[in-house]
Amino acid sequence: KYGRNISNYLKMDRAVVSVGRVMTCVLGMVVRREREIRAFVKTPFFKVIGKTANFDAEWRVCEQSKYYNTPYLYKDNGFVDKEKAQELVTFLSDPLPAQAVIEKIERKKETKNPPLLFNLAEIQNECAKQFKISPDETLKVVQELYEKKLVTYPRTDARVLSSAVAREISKNLYKLRDYTPTQKFTQTILQNKSYTHLANTQYTDDSKVTDHYAIIPTGQLTELGTLSPLQQKVYELIVRRFLSIFYPAAEYQTLKLVIQIDKESLFTSAKVLKSLGFLEVMGKTLENAEDENNDTDKAEEQASKVDPRKLLALADTLKTGDHLQVNAFQIKEGATKPPKRYTSGSMILAMENAGQLIEDEELRAQIKGSGIGTSATRAEIIKKLIRIGYLNLNNKTQVITPERFGEMVYEVVAMTVPALLNPKMTASWE
Repeated sequence: KYGRNISNYLKMDRAVVSVGRVMTCVLGMVVRREREIRAFVKTPFFKVIGKTANFDAEWRVCEQSKYYNTPYLYKDNGFVDKEKAQELVTFLSDPLPAQAVIEKIERKKETKNPPLLFNLAEIQNECAKQFKISPDETLKVVQELYEKKLVTYPRTDARVLSSAVAREISKNLYKLRDYTPTQKFTQTILQNKSYTHLANTQYTDDSKVTDHYAIIPTGQLTELGTLSPLQQKVYELIVRRFLSIFYPAAEYQTLKLVIQIDKESLFTSAKVLKSLGFLEVMGKTLENAEDENNDTDKAEEQASKVDPRKLLALADTLKTGDHLQVNAFQIKEGATKPPKRYTSGSMILAMENAGQLIEDEELRAQIKGSGIGTSATRAEIIKKLIRIGYLNLNNKTQVITPERFGEMVYEVVAMTVPALLNPKMTASWE
């Protein structure tokens, strides 16, 4: 019935409307996201930055502020209208330089643990990000590595090992000593015997292993010379993720500084990597890990640009109650951003988490909902939606968008069986 209408409208010979509890649900996720992006209206906002001799600090509303609980605010660190931001700048600038008092200095040590091991969804997401290959291609590569006995079974949902495997893990490590790219890390692990307590860590949990444990290298290297460049890259990714769990957490030093002028507060913060820990296995150095640490979204939030190391050193010379001079105030304009489109990798993760795209590693581990589809079928579902012309995949960026045909099928389903578009229903059936 609907196929005829669609084919007439799109001037196609014929149109088959295919629906399924998984594929239609994925189509719905992509179409809804695209429509959110189309309907998105950019909202400008205005932040106020105070400049001292050594660092910038950003104004944020506090309970004692005259702007607290007023409709003029954008979140807690900006204004909807430039006039209000200007009003605050005028108030704080009278007189200049403004006398500020250090209200709070907070230093903390933070640690970041090695991530859990790869399951299929996780490695598909990582390969889409790093190598710009589709989930389908990733599965093919990992399957080939498995057939060459280089890695364990790929179609797994588990991100941990069973206690039986953990007890025997030294065998994998001893065999990996001859793998050149990570040789020094394997030797360090074996010298320190840091594998002996693996069974008592978060990386071993029998209750989270269903049919298969996480994807790890077997240690057999006989077929290594037969690998294509892409297979080599994916294999190295698996080896590094595996070795990282035997290394300590990365350690950061953080600082939060609050300065007060009258009843208004300015904030600045810094985070510095002190010890690489497992990040070294991932190929990071103190310098490039630092850049990654200040990722773009966080940099947007923190409008004040500060050299974190200088700020930490400066903070050692300051104490609460000290006076500072703020030499100037400026208004920094920003704008809200539309939601991001799914990539093939982030879609696999969203399917695994029943329609919720959870980027945060630890949070993802806590939400153990049934996913949509299974680890073995997810890549195939996305591939099918692209093949039948419902979705489009940009091979360079791996970004997924809906085709017109796909949007029309979405409309048909929304009018007839809307429950099929709901990830929660599909997950509950699963």
